[in-house]
Amino acid sequence: MHRLIYKSRSILVEVDLETINDILERSKDLNRKFNISGALIATRTHFLQTLEGAWKDVNSTFFRIVADPRHEEIELVSFGPVSGRLFEGWVMKGFGIFDLNSDLETALKKKFGVEEGGVKLPTEEWAALSLMHDIKLINQ
Repeated sequence: MHRLIYKSRSILVEVDLETINDILERSKDLNRKFNISGALIATRTHFLQTLEGAWKDVNSTFFRIVADPRHEEIELVSFGPVSGRLFEGWVMKGFGIFDLNSDLETALKKKFGVEEGGVKLPTEEWAALSLMHDIKLINQ
């Protein structure tokens, strides 16, 4: 079992729920086919995604994602073996931080910083996993 986390910058004027839903719909069938789980978090300007599964399948999925023209400045945060899935049962879930309540968004900005007016998506593995854990707890 391997986990890959990356961050990228949207080339769209502004990421919205329609963008997130489109990404999720396009990824679900392939993720199900290759037993990939994970989560996608988006601000109005950036994406942070975690993929979990077999090394070959996660690697192939990442290369398909890199070719997606909706983003650029792709940063590999981490890719390595793990003992188990954090997102068991999630073929892929997506969250737009811009739709959280203002108190929560303020708390996340305080914890992770601000980037272009939104929550700064971290590029350190521990911080990215912390943010994903925070979002996962809110949405259970």
